[in-house]
Amino acid sequence: MKKVLFATTNPGKVKLFSKGLLEKGIEALSLKDINITTGPEETGTTAVENALIKARTYYKETGMPTIGMDSTLYLEGVPEEYQPGLFVRRVNGKELSDEEMIKHYIGLVKKYGENGRINCKWVNSLAVINEQGEEKTYSWSIDNFYMVDEPSEVINPGTPLNSISKYKDTDKYFTEVTEEYKEKIEVNKNGLAEFIAESIGIK
Repeated sequence: MKKVLFATTNPGKVKLFSKGLLEKGIEALSLKDINITTGPEETGTTAVENALIKARTYYKETGMPTIGMDSTLYLEGVPEEYQPGLFVRRVNGKELSDEEMIKHYIGLVKKYGENGRINCKWVNSLAVINEQGEEKTYSWSIDNFYMVDEPSEVINPGTPLNSISKYKDTDKYFTEVTEEYKEKIEVNKNGLAEFIAESIGIK
């Protein structure tokens, strides 16, 4: 089994890719799995730049194939100064807990949304560094959802916004749809697994 380091302490992010990678004979490890608790300063101005900063930092430290990921979030109708952008969890310089994130984003929906909801878009980027130090990047967006001002009773640790996000076609919370549904409509997970596998030399 080939091991790849996912440059995050967030179990939710690792879980996103674990199944697809396992099918290709790749085990995704988080920083917690190898007892790394420190991180680099994310000084990039785009998700791609920050993903590369993360991947390069931990590749240099471990020599393992490493994946960095970063995301930007845009909310329709929200003034530029309040857009989360790269700082989805950080507001006014403070790193928010899961509960604080839910409260903050519900506040934005209540203020700027219509009928208790607001259209959103995630722009995500992956950076992969293989054992030889070669780098590849991959970006994609997700806009098939909106946020609402009433949370689900189910909260996913590490990805709290799932509890106030609903798919447009079903009006169901991210946390309450079946795994089969997620695999059918969520972003090209197999394509991402293929990209990661090819980037680290697995055909």
